[in-house]
Amino acid sequence: MSKNKIRHILSSTVTFLTTYRRLGRLSTQESRGLSILFTRNMATTTINSPRDPNTLSNYNNWRTLHTSTTLDILFDQQKLKGTVAHDLQAITDGESDEIILDSSHVLIHSIMAEGKAAKWETAKRLEPYGSALKIKLDRKPKLNEKIGIQIELETTESCTALQWLTPAQTSNKKHPYMFSQCQAIHARSIFPCQDTPDVKATFDFNLKSPLPVIASGLGAKENPTSPSADGSHQLYQFHQRVPIPAYLYAIASGDISTASIGPRSTVATGPDELKDCTWELEESTEKFLKAGESLVYPYAWGEYNVLVLPPSFPYGGMENPVYTFATPTIISGDRENVDVIAHELSHSWSGNLVSNASWEHFWLNEGWTTYLERRIQSIVHGSDQWRDFSAIIGWQALTDSIKNFGEEHEFTKLVIDLKGKDPDDAFSSIPYEKGFNFLYYIEKLIGQQEFDKFIPHYFETWRGKSLDSYDFKTTLLDFFKPDGKVSAKLAEIDWDTWFYKPGFPPKPDFDTTLVDVAYRLAEKWEGFTRNPDGPSDFKPSKLDIEGWTANQVVVFLEKVMASKTTLPMRHANHMGDVYKLKDTRNVEVSARYYQIAMASRDQSIKEFVVKMLGQVGRMKFVRPLYRGLMKLDYERAVETFEKNKDFYHPICRGMVAKDLMGSKKE
Repeated sequence: MSKNKIRHILSSTVTFLTTYRRLGRLSTQESRGLSILFTRNMATTTINSPRDPNTLSNYNNWRTLHTSTTLDILFDQQKLKGTVAHDLQAITDGESDEIILDSSHVLIHSIMAEGKAAKWETAKRLEPYGSALKIKLDRKPKLNEKIGIQIELETTESCTALQWLTPAQTSNKKHPYMFSQCQAIHARSIFPCQDTPDVKATFDFNLKSPLPVIASGLGAKENPTSPSADGSHQLYQFHQRVPIPAYLYAIASGDISTASIGPRSTVATGPDELKDCTWELEESTEKFLKAGESLVYPYAWGEYNVLVLPPSFPYGGMENPVYTFATPTIISGDRENVDVIAHELSHSWSGNLVSNASWEHFWLNEGWTTYLERRIQSIVHGSDQWRDFSAIIGWQALTDSIKNFGEEHEFTKLVIDLKGKDPDDAFSSIPYEKGFNFLYYIEKLIGQQEFDKFIPHYFETWRGKSLDSYDFKTTLLDFFKPDGKVSAKLAEIDWDTWFYKPGFPPKPDFDTTLVDVAYRLAEKWEGFTRNPDGPSDFKPSKLDIEGWTANQVVVFLEKVMASKTTLPMRHANHMGDVYKLKDTRNVEVSARYYQIAMASRDQSIKEFVVKMLGQVGRMKFVRPLYRGLMKLDYERAVETFEKNKDFYHPICRGMVAKDLMGSKKE
């Protein structure tokens, strides 16, 4: 048989198996296993294509079982220096004498394999994935054989996972600060690793620093609790015994103090912020934990703690195990923004225990987490109205993201194509909100009581593992297969449309009880705007929003933002004055108001916007504010970015730079 004939048969067979997998007839493991088996029987090259297109590692030959990092945190040089040790296991039989790891801008000094010096090389850099590190072994290990490697290294100034703050950039101006953000593919810029969510390993952290250290593991009891008196380095040790993907590797070091916020929870932050952070979080944290456990099963990570970071942190929160890394914008003095903690806590099950196999299926992490977060809100508040209230806010965020990308854009799909692309470029509210709406749709289709039976089954089935969207489909259909009534309802799902159609999903009929008052006020403003000089019985007053929650104000502002009629400048200015929106401590409120004012061409709002852009690094606020400022005053936007770019985290800095460049081209 000719080689071309063999290739044709192989291609047809793998296509057939992939189609069956997408239809839910085969699991990913079954499809891959049959592909490999068939190919071997054809006496040709093994089909060994990994599920994750955003890694350069050969993780289908090797799997990391355990990683130990021994690193010095060198503030004066703004780098980490030390060693990383990986214990890997061969998952093929005598096929590979080469271990390939992801690496990006890491300076490697030496590598040991099985206790002796190993030959190694770094491949030519492939953007945005870095330089593959190839480690040569002197043999081809057999199936399940274990290999230990040790890499001596240091990070460089091009590291995209770390942000270093000078004392002047911190709140009390006394000590420097460092923190990491490894999601999505930035762990490889700290140390070479299999930087894919399809691989999970246990971790040891051995970190030396003159300042307190926090990591995504349980800390040793003897860890120091305060800065060293003479600036010498102290040893901090942490252990993570639940296997995690590399993107959940997290460390932070600075002038950090801690306080209890519950029987199994601590908040950590700067000494000057500790009192406010404790008050903000102590009322809800344990309630959220118990609600989450009632939906799924007992919390698996021992402690649930929160590190409130300096303001340049680019996200609302990052679900690093044991210690959620959180933005200080949740500390608003009114406990109105702590739902971020409900979200990050939900990741303890969705994302951390059960992970998306690649960033193409990111909705499995974020859609599930948003669903759990809103169910937790319903339990804590005692009403499903709160879930729909949050979902309505989320729908507006979804609308904004789809509008920004364009309704036909690849990144508006639930399952996206990231081959050759940077997962950071696809980051938006879409996997959160479109994913939530898919799960919400399924729940409404079969009934909440039935769906609640599936929730713990799903998380137990995939506990400690990674999956893709086709695995989710198979798990759902198989679970309800014995129940003909539910199976018949699930047969109504148009999977291809949900997975692959760009743009909006069908909009649910949300309960608007908690938003109707906000909608009515927005309608009054719209009428006022359409006929500003005509007769009207509407006279804006601070009493309009008296007794409202901050989130109701958010809904009101978003409704105004969504109006086809732009608010005139004098009306926008009046709204800010009457409702005291310009300098509220709640950034969720003020940032939205600033967008309304900029759209009205209110030049006076620029100073407020510029001030916020120098104080807040959370991309949720930074990117929309820059987009608004670009339209109002492009030169001022560039000037503001140049002034603050070193304040922003590298991920945020890169995204805003792209926004500025794109706006200039337009």
